[in-house]
Amino acid sequence: MVEKVKSGIPGLDRITDGGLNKNSSVVIIGSTGAGKTTFATQFIRRGLIEGKECIFISLDENKEQIIRDALDMGWDEILYYIQEEKLVFVDASGKEFSTFIKKELPDFVSSWKSANARVAIDPLTPVVWANPARYTQRELLSFMLKELRKVGTLVATLEEHGPPDLSSPETVIPMYLADSVIHLKYRAGENFNRMIKVVKMRGSRHSEDYYKYRIIPGLGLVVFSPLKALERKRDRVIQLEKLVLSRMRNESPVVINRVKKMLKNIEDDDIENIELDELAASITEAFL
Repeated sequence: MVEKVKSGIPGLDRITDGGLNKNSSVVIIGSTGAGKTTFATQFIRRGLIEGKECIFISLDENKEQIIRDALDMGWDEILYYIQEEKLVFVDASGKEFSTFIKKELPDFVSSWKSANARVAIDPLTPVVWANPARYTQRELLSFMLKELRKVGTLVATLEEHGPPDLSSPETVIPMYLADSVIHLKYRAGENFNRMIKVVKMRGSRHSEDYYKYRIIPGLGLVVFSPLKALERKRDRVIQLEKLVLSRMRNESPVVINRVKKMLKNIEDDDIENIELDELAASITEAFL
C-alpha cells in the first residue's frame, strides 16, 4: 500500500484514500483566485504542525508576500517557524530558471536529501513561460520534480489557462510528469462556485468526482466531501476471494498468501459488472 501524508486540507483526505502519496509530486492547477497558494501554504503548515521541516520555493511572489497572505489567513505561527528555521524560503523569482534548476537546485537538494521534508513550489508557471520549446520544458520540469522528490513530498502550483479540460500546452507537460494532479475549478460570475477534483493519483485510489470547496479565514481551503466519499467496499471482493481459494485449496501456503495479498488491493468498484466465477477461474489459472 502507498504510504500517505496528511494534506492539511479539511475534507480532501477523504477523497484521496487518506492523504497525498508520500515522496510524490503533486501539481495543483487552477486559475487566478482559485486558492493555489493557499493550498500550498496549508500543506506546508500541516507539516510544520507535525514537526517536519518544510521548504517553500517561490518562482514568482517574494517571501514577504507569502508571509502576508499567511498572516491574513490568521496563521500567525508562521513567524515562529521561520524564526526557528523550521520553514525555509527559497526565493528564485527573477532568476534564470535553467541555471537555477540545473546548477543551484542539485546543491540545495544534496543538503536536504532524505530529510522527509515537505516542499512547496509556487508557481511552476514561470518555468513553462520562460521556455517555449516543449522539449526544454519537459527536461527542466522533469529534472526539478525528480530532484525535489529526493527531499520529501512535493506540492507545486500551476496557473490554468485555456480550455477547461486542461488540454492547453501549458498544463499538459506538468500534468504528465506529476505523480498526482488536483484541479481547482474556479469561475467567477453571477453564480460563481469553486469545485475540486483529483485528476490523477498514481498508485492510489481516489474519487473521480468534483466536490465543492470554499476558502474560509483561519481554515483555508475546505473541501465539502461526504464522510463516506471513498468508503472501502469489499463485499464482492470477499466473495471473489472465497471462490478463488476454493479452487486453490490444494495449493501451497506460499501461493495462497500471494493471492490474498493481491486481492487486498481490489475494491468492489474495480470488479463491478464482472462475472465473479469467470474472474476467479482466470485468477486461479494465472497462479497455478
